[in-house]
Amino acid sequence: MALRLVEELTNEGIIKTERVKKAMLAVPREEFVMPEYRMMAYEDRPLPLFFDATISAPHMVAMMCELVEPRPGMKILEVGTGSGYQAAVCAEAIERKGKVYTIEIVKELAIYAAQNIERLGYWGVVEVYHGDGKKGLERHAPFDAIIVTAAARTIPSELIKQLKDGGVLVIPIEEGAGQVLYKITKRGEKIEKRAITYVLFVPLRDS
Repeated sequence: MALRLVEELTNEGIIKTERVKKAMLAVPREEFVMPEYRMMAYEDRPLPLFFDATISAPHMVAMMCELVEPRPGMKILEVGTGSGYQAAVCAEAIERKGKVYTIEIVKELAIYAAQNIERLGYWGVVEVYHGDGKKGLERHAPFDAIIVTAAARTIPSELIKQLKDGGVLVIPIEEGAGQVLYKITKRGEKIEKRAITYVLFVPLRDS
Protein backbone atom coordinates (compact mmCIF):
# COMPACT_ATOMS: atom_id res chain seq x y z
CA MET A 1 0.00 0.00 0.00
CA ALA A 2 2.85 2.37 0.82
CA LEU A 3 4.49 1.70 -2.54
CA ARG A 4 1.27 2.44 -4.45
CA LEU A 5 0.78 5.73 -2.56
CA VAL A 6 4.39 6.82 -3.09
CA GLU A 7 4.21 5.98 -6.78
CA GLU A 8 1.01 8.06 -7.10
CA LEU A 9 2.66 11.03 -5.36
CA THR A 10 5.71 10.65 -7.61
CA ASN A 11 3.56 10.53 -10.75
CA GLU A 12 1.70 13.65 -9.57
CA GLY A 13 5.01 15.50 -9.23
CA ILE A 14 4.70 15.99 -5.46
CA ILE A 15 7.61 13.69 -4.71
CA LYS A 16 10.45 15.03 -6.84
CA THR A 17 13.62 13.46 -5.46
CA GLU A 18 14.81 9.93 -4.79
CA ARG A 19 15.76 11.04 -1.29
CA VAL A 20 12.20 11.94 -0.31
CA LYS A 21 10.78 8.93 -2.15
CA LYS A 22 12.98 6.57 -0.12
CA ALA A 23 12.07 8.39 3.10
CA MET A 24 8.33 8.08 2.45
CA LEU A 25 8.76 4.37 1.74
CA ALA A 26 10.92 3.81 4.81
CA VAL A 27 8.59 5.30 7.45
CA PRO A 28 5.59 3.13 8.40
CA ARG A 29 2.73 5.67 8.59
CA GLU A 30 0.46 3.07 10.23
CA GLU A 31 2.68 3.26 13.32
CA PHE A 32 1.96 6.99 13.72
CA VAL A 33 -1.84 6.97 13.42
CA MET A 34 -4.39 6.11 16.09
CA PRO A 35 -5.17 2.35 16.19
CA GLU A 36 -8.68 2.80 14.81
CA TYR A 37 -7.26 4.45 11.67
CA ARG A 38 -4.50 1.96 10.82
CA MET A 39 -6.46 0.63 7.85
CA MET A 40 -6.55 4.17 6.41
CA ALA A 41 -2.84 4.86 6.93
CA TYR A 42 -2.02 4.84 3.21
CA GLU A 43 -4.94 6.91 2.06
CA ASP A 44 -3.77 10.36 1.01
CA ARG A 45 -5.67 12.25 3.68
CA PRO A 46 -5.09 13.75 7.14
CA LEU A 47 -6.27 11.61 10.04
CA PRO A 48 -7.40 12.62 13.56
CA LEU A 49 -5.09 12.22 16.54
CA PHE A 50 -6.35 13.70 19.80
CA PHE A 51 -6.72 17.18 21.33
CA ASP A 52 -8.01 18.33 17.89
CA ALA A 53 -4.64 17.54 16.28
CA THR A 54 -4.21 15.63 13.02
CA ILE A 55 -1.51 13.72 11.19
CA SER A 56 -0.99 15.50 7.87
CA ALA A 57 -1.87 13.88 4.56
CA PRO A 58 1.09 12.06 2.98
CA HIS A 59 1.20 14.46 0.00
CA MET A 60 1.64 17.41 2.37
CA VAL A 61 4.36 15.65 4.37
CA ALA A 62 6.23 14.87 1.15
CA MET A 63 5.75 18.39 -0.21
CA MET A 64 7.06 20.08 2.95
CA CYS A 65 10.00 17.71 3.09
CA GLU A 66 10.88 18.43 -0.56
CA LEU A 67 10.70 22.19 0.06
CA VAL A 68 13.50 22.13 2.67
CA GLU A 69 15.76 20.25 0.21
CA PRO A 70 16.90 17.60 2.71
CA ARG A 71 20.46 16.35 2.70
CA PRO A 72 22.74 14.53 5.15
CA GLY A 73 24.09 16.65 8.00
CA MET A 74 21.17 19.09 8.14
CA LYS A 75 19.76 20.45 11.36
CA ILE A 76 15.98 20.76 11.05
CA LEU A 77 13.42 22.18 13.47
CA GLU A 78 9.80 21.09 13.24
CA VAL A 79 7.08 23.09 14.99
CA GLY A 80 4.06 20.92 15.70
CA THR A 81 5.17 17.33 16.30
CA GLY A 82 1.77 15.67 16.23
CA SER A 83 2.41 11.93 16.27
CA GLY A 84 6.02 12.29 15.06
CA TYR A 85 5.47 11.16 11.45
CA GLN A 86 6.83 14.25 9.67
CA ALA A 87 9.90 14.25 11.93
CA ALA A 88 10.58 10.59 11.10
CA VAL A 89 10.26 11.26 7.35
CA CYS A 90 12.70 14.17 7.66
CA ALA A 91 15.11 11.94 9.61
CA GLU A 92 15.05 9.39 6.79
CA ALA A 93 15.40 12.12 4.15
CA ILE A 94 18.66 13.31 5.76
CA GLU A 95 19.70 9.62 5.90
CA ARG A 96 19.69 9.80 9.72
CA LYS A 97 22.84 11.92 9.43
CA GLY A 98 22.08 15.20 11.15
CA LYS A 99 19.37 16.15 13.62
CA VAL A 100 15.64 16.78 13.65
CA TYR A 101 14.37 18.74 16.64
CA THR A 102 10.60 18.81 17.00
CA ILE A 103 8.51 20.80 19.46
CA GLU A 104 4.88 20.21 20.44
CA ILE A 105 2.70 22.51 22.54
CA VAL A 106 0.35 19.75 23.75
CA LYS A 107 2.16 17.73 26.41
CA GLU A 108 0.19 14.53 25.79
CA LEU A 109 1.00 14.66 22.07
CA ALA A 110 4.68 15.29 22.79
CA ILE A 111 4.76 12.18 24.97
CA TYR A 112 2.89 10.13 22.35
CA ALA A 113 5.28 11.28 19.60
CA ALA A 114 8.36 10.60 21.74
CA GLN A 115 7.10 7.06 22.36
CA ASN A 116 6.58 6.51 18.63
CA ILE A 117 10.00 7.94 17.76
CA GLU A 118 11.77 5.78 20.35
CA ARG A 119 9.82 2.61 19.50
CA LEU A 120 10.65 2.93 15.81
CA GLY A 121 14.34 3.57 16.32
CA TYR A 122 14.58 7.29 15.50
CA TRP A 123 15.68 8.43 18.95
CA GLY A 124 19.09 10.04 18.70
CA VAL A 125 18.35 11.51 15.29
CA VAL A 126 15.01 13.00 16.38
CA GLU A 127 14.56 14.86 19.67
CA VAL A 128 11.05 15.70 20.90
CA TYR A 129 10.36 18.74 23.08
CA HIS A 130 7.25 20.07 24.81
CA GLY A 131 6.86 23.83 24.45
CA ASP A 132 5.66 26.79 22.42
CA GLY A 133 6.96 26.26 18.90
CA LYS A 134 6.49 29.91 17.90
CA LYS A 135 9.48 30.64 20.14
CA GLY A 136 11.58 28.08 18.31
CA LEU A 137 14.29 26.19 20.15
CA GLU A 138 17.02 28.73 20.70
CA ARG A 139 19.37 26.37 22.54
CA HIS A 140 19.83 24.37 19.32
CA ALA A 141 19.74 27.26 16.81
CA PRO A 142 20.65 28.13 14.13
CA PHE A 143 18.78 25.69 11.89
CA ASP A 144 19.22 24.84 8.22
CA ALA A 145 15.47 24.49 7.89
CA ILE A 146 12.28 24.93 9.91
CA ILE A 147 8.97 23.23 9.10
CA VAL A 148 5.76 24.50 10.74
CA THR A 149 2.84 22.07 10.62
CA ALA A 150 0.12 24.46 11.82
CA ALA A 151 -1.22 27.68 10.34
CA ALA A 152 0.16 30.94 11.78
CA ARG A 153 -1.47 34.38 11.57
CA THR A 154 1.93 35.93 10.87
CA ILE A 155 5.49 34.66 10.44
CA PRO A 156 6.95 34.19 13.95
CA SER A 157 9.99 36.49 14.17
CA GLU A 158 11.83 34.09 16.49
CA LEU A 159 11.79 31.41 13.82
CA ILE A 160 13.37 33.75 11.27
CA LYS A 161 16.05 34.69 13.84
CA GLN A 162 16.84 31.02 14.43
CA LEU A 163 17.40 30.24 10.74
CA LYS A 164 20.90 30.10 9.33
CA ASP A 165 21.71 32.51 6.52
CA GLY A 166 20.39 30.72 3.45
CA GLY A 167 18.07 28.64 5.61
CA VAL A 168 14.49 27.81 4.67
CA LEU A 169 11.25 28.17 6.62
CA VAL A 170 8.20 26.29 5.33
CA ILE A 171 5.02 27.57 6.96
CA PRO A 172 1.27 27.86 6.33
CA ILE A 173 -0.02 31.43 6.84
CA GLU A 174 -3.64 32.46 7.31
CA GLU A 175 -4.72 34.79 4.52
CA GLY A 176 -8.31 36.00 4.39
CA ALA A 177 -10.60 33.00 4.77
CA GLY A 178 -7.90 30.54 3.72
CA GLN A 179 -4.30 29.49 4.24
CA VAL A 180 -1.28 29.62 1.94
CA LEU A 181 1.87 27.50 2.29
CA TYR A 182 5.02 29.61 1.93
CA LYS A 183 8.67 28.80 1.40
CA ILE A 184 10.70 31.54 3.05
CA THR A 185 14.45 31.80 2.50
CA LYS A 186 16.65 33.94 4.74
CA ARG A 187 19.17 36.10 2.87
CA GLY A 188 21.10 38.12 5.42
CA GLU A 189 18.70 40.76 6.77
CA LYS A 190 16.14 40.07 4.04
CA ILE A 191 13.72 37.24 3.44
CA GLU A 192 12.49 35.83 0.15
CA LYS A 193 8.86 34.69 0.35
CA ARG A 194 7.36 32.33 -2.23
CA ALA A 195 3.76 31.10 -2.19
CA ILE A 196 3.48 27.39 -2.90
CA THR A 197 -0.18 26.34 -2.66
CA TYR A 198 -3.41 26.74 -0.74
CA VAL A 199 -3.58 24.44 2.29
CA LEU A 200 -5.72 23.59 5.31
CA PHE A 201 -3.93 23.10 8.64
CA VAL A 202 -5.05 23.30 12.25
CA PRO A 203 -4.21 26.73 13.77
CA LEU A 204 -0.85 27.31 15.46
CA ARG A 205 -1.71 27.36 19.14
CA ASP A 206 -0.76 29.91 21.77
CA SER A 207 0.90 28.73 24.95
